[in-house]
Formats: sequence, structure tokens, C-alpha cells
Amino acid sequence: MIVGNIHNVQAWLPETLRQAIELIKQHVTDATPIGKHEIDGSRLFYLVSEDMTQPFAERRAEYHARYLDIQIVLKGQEGMTFSTQPAGAPDTDWLADKDIAFLPEGVQEKTVVLNEGDFVVFYPGEVHKPLCAVNAPAPVRKVVVKLRVE
Repeated sequence: MIVGNIHNVQAWLPETLRQAIELIKQHVTDATPIGKHEIDGSRLFYLVSEDMTQPFAERRAEYHARYLDIQIVLKGQEGMTFSTQPAGAPDTDWLADKDIAFLPEGVQEKTVVLNEGDFVVFYPGEVHKPLCAVNAPAPVRKVVVKLRVE
């Protein structure tokens, strides 16, 4: 997992991730429609969403097998738990079809709070629980960049 801010991208960040973040900075605005936007077919694309955060207890953890996530908060604030491993088998396993598995939580979850411009990178297998309310449920607009790990 990597955490940073799109307005202060560090030179040590892998070039592919820096390029993806720069692309989002240049092309995603308040007018960008919600939904999927392809950059390089199924290898690299991003999803724009507007959701309400929920209490941590109501959110499910997830992980992926083929894609890494770069989750960027555009507006609002979001709590995000993370873990290096799942706490048991997934209760919903769509890894083969949709590259996502859901489970109640990860092992020894930690939490990070993301504000506008903050991003977090999750590599395949890293458990995360997005869209958690920080103080109370609130709207959040975000982008999730999906990059297939070869």
C-alpha cells in the first residue's frame, strides 16, 4: 500500500503510477461523468463515482487478484481500512469474473483518512475497506484507477 497526495507526487513513486495520477489530474474534472473511462482497454481504466460513506461496521472489505487500485478522493473525506491479509475466506468470490472478492474484514485492520486530493494504492491481494464514514456518513466523489498487474 502507498499513500500520498496528487498535488505532491513523490519521485520514488513508480513511473506507471505517476503517469496514471497525472492523467487523472489532467482529464478528470467536476464535469467528468460517473462511470468507466478506458485509457488502454482492459489494461488501464478508471471509474468515477459519487457515493455516501457508511459506518465502518456496515462496510465490507475487498481485495483483487489481477488489478491494482489507485483510489483518489476528489471531493469529500473517506476513511479506508487496510490489511495485508484477509480474515478468513471471502464470503463473495468474484475474482475469476470481476476481479473482486468481499469479506467482512482483514486481519489487524488499520485506518487511514483520505481528504480531497489524497490517494492510496492497493496492490493485488491487499485487503481494503473503502467508503467508511469518518465522523458521519457524507458524500464523496472519487476516482479508482485500475491497472492490470502483468
